[in-house]
Amino acid sequence: MKLQPLGDRIVVRPLEAEEKTKGGIVLPDTAKEKPQEGKVVAIGKGKFNEEGKLTPLQVKVGDRILYGKYSGTEITTTEGEELLIMREEDVFATVG
Repeated sequence: MKLQPLGDRIVVRPLEAEEKTKGGIVLPDTAKEKPQEGKVVAIGKGKFNEEGKLTPLQVKVGDRILYGKYSGTEITTTEGEELLIMREEDVFATVG
């Protein structure tokens, strides 16, 4: 399935949650924290400002990003892949 987000929205593939704590304790699925880091897989064209000019997005496809714990809307593709659709303003930072 090819997703093309609209406006200032982006599609993100969340990175896997940690399976062990720093102390080495293995976490069951119910105790894992929701990931807050992901990879951008698609972006919209940008947002229109007050003058009607299109402002392009700062993130690009392939960027690793940090986002809020409850940001975005979860979707499942026809292939069973879980993705997030969120606005660019929900992105806190890119990871280099």
